[in-house]
Amino acid sequence: MSIGSSGRIVLEIEPELKKEIYSTLALDSMNMKQWFLKQVSLYLECRDQLPLELTGEDQKMTGGR
Repeated sequence: MSIGSSGRIVLEIEPELKKEIYSTLALDSMNMKQWFLKQVSLYLECRDQLPLELTGEDQKMTGGR
């Protein structure tokens, strides 16, 4: 995928998935741009955090929490 200098992002997805995401966003009174910018913001804020993965041993040591 090429990266141009404009502010546009173009994605190609299956028509059924496109229809589903647009209808679901409409139910949430949100458009694709609003949703995308929210997701980008969350991604950029959280990407430097280390993931918290608990194994069985870790859960025993923390009381299963």
